[in-house]
Amino acid sequence: QVQLVESGGGSVQAGGSLRLSCTTTGYAIRPYYRGWFRQAPGKEREGVVVIDDNGRTTYADSVKGRFTVSKDNAKNTLYLQMNSLKPEDTGMYYCAADYLFRGRVRLDENDYQYWGQGTQVTVSS
Repeated sequence: QVQLVESGGGSVQAGGSLRLSCTTTGYAIRPYYRGWFRQAPGKEREGVVVIDDNGRTTYADSVKGRFTVSKDNAKNTLYLQMNSLKPEDTGMYYCAADYLFRGRVRLDENDYQYWGQGTQVTVSS
């Protein structure tokens, strides 16, 4: 059974940084697609960044230049380095993964079958 476990959330002041981690377990083959999504209170979940097994990425415009996704295949772990955080970055951050090759790297939660439980990020002004 595939499981995704996030860590690294917390509270930080605007301008600060956080690093999220997501480790995938339960399946010998690593996911082809992995990504980060977030949901602010009262809003729908939105894509932050996704990455495929070849390293192709798609970032949301709102985080370009501030957030960086990376992965350690040996550890089956996905990271999200978040710099210059803003209050509008506040929300629950979810790691997602999928194994089905689609030939596209989209910020579409419908492309992802497996989800973590989420980790809270709070940015104060």
